[in-house]
Amino acid sequence: MRHRHYDLPPLDQLEAFDAAARHLSFTRAADELALTQSAVSRQVAALEDFYGVLLFQRLHRALRLSDEGALLQRTVVEVLQRLHQTSEQLRGEARLKTVVVSTTAGFAGLWLIPRLAGFTASRADVDVRISATYSVANLERDGVDVAIRYHTQEGAAAEGVRLFGEVVLPVCSPRLRRDGARPLKQPEDLRQHCLLHLDSGPGSQLLEWPPWLRAMKLEDLKPASVLHFSMYDQLIQAAVAGQGVALGRLPLLNELIAQRKLVAPFKKSVVSPRSYYLFQSDASRKKPEVREFLSWLIAEADAAC
Repeated sequence: MRHRHYDLPPLDQLEAFDAAARHLSFTRAADELALTQSAVSRQVAALEDFYGVLLFQRLHRALRLSDEGALLQRTVVEVLQRLHQTSEQLRGEARLKTVVVSTTAGFAGLWLIPRLAGFTASRADVDVRISATYSVANLERDGVDVAIRYHTQEGAAAEGVRLFGEVVLPVCSPRLRRDGARPLKQPEDLRQHCLLHLDSGPGSQLLEWPPWLRAMKLEDLKPASVLHFSMYDQLIQAAVAGQGVALGRLPLLNELIAQRKLVAPFKKSVVSPRSYYLFQSDASRKKPEVREFLSWLIAEADAAC
């Protein structure tokens, strides 16, 4: 003979008891549960038979919990509340569609987030979660669906899908370019200006001024001053505020240039050996919301080039 792991009464009997104990009335309990008064009374009686004790004192037109009933009520309330909370959580998780994206702060702040409304407007039911950090996430272990990384072609290997490449050229605020006392007409004019430097992050050494100045045959150029930043989006905010000249990365800055928040004082650029590559976790390949997000992302990248 097989035995159940838990020796418990049926859930509908516990629900009927809970309602009757709260209202101290079989009639009002029946109204709450959309049952008849006799059905609630039978369920409570069956529960009393199960435990072999009286759970209520039946008074004239009134109910009162017995000591055993009060003991059971405390447990039933706690258990039913926890079951209800867990049910709500499970339903919510089943309804919630998420796309977890890992990328750098610069790519997120300057390129992805300004465009993201174009995806969420048509897929309001999808929760896009962006983790902007220089730390390289382990897609499978960290629960990341999509990663956008700044790589050489060799570093991206076969798994990466190239979104777009990058060119580097100086950018500054229109106000700084209009400064008649310190003209910005030729690369040599950078001697009179503050240069904004990036000190960390993937490929930061390639985005520093020396490689660009070397390409312009200006290795010995000494700027008026320098400012150093650890995050590229902060560096660009400083450039927009007129605090100096930055090395702009296109197409990351296309929108800021189109909005005239930044300008390129001279068009001499250097092609970066790195590009932005897209990586997808194996676990996310079964998620239709991830497939839709990737289709949208690739279309946006094609339009940006």
